[in-house]
Amino acid sequence: MEITLDALLQSRDQRHALQEQLLQQHPGGTLVCLTVVMPGSVKRNLYSVVTAQAALTALLDRLGEHVQATRARDLATGYEAYLITDLPALEAKRVTCDIEDSHPLGRLFDIDVMGADGTPISRQAVGGEPRRCLLCDHEARWCMRNHSHSQEELMAHIQKLVETYVQ
Repeated sequence: MEITLDALLQSRDQRHALQEQLLQQHPGGTLVCLTVVMPGSVKRNLYSVVTAQAALTALLDRLGEHVQATRARDLATGYEAYLITDLPALEAKRVTCDIEDSHPLGRLFDIDVMGADGTPISRQAVGGEPRRCLLCDHEARWCMRNHSHSQEELMAHIQKLVETYVQ
């Protein structure tokens, strides 16, 4: 199912509102928010579902008993998972960066960490490097801004990553 830009923007607004709500419901907690990197107008497909489940499993395995609450939403605009943890925000960000950097599908995981006040923690705040492009050595943001790669190239690489992972 193709998603319009308006639907995607509305989904982001709803995600932000839910993040604020979860932080209010769990004062002092750290919020971990998972989405899947999926270029193009189709955000929910076999590849995004496999990737989302792999990411959620990795998060639950690594955060373990520190997870106080979870919530997941499987939407046409993409899978979303929210975890409240008792870990300090910087420690949670270190764990999530390690997952993104070491998991076979980690480059397809978009894991954000927010402190109790709702402030996002950057990769750089924990000594991490900016995310790299799926296809080249440039920073991912640079390639996205410059439209360095076609959607077909990106999707072919994503399909190969996921198919290799499930074999």
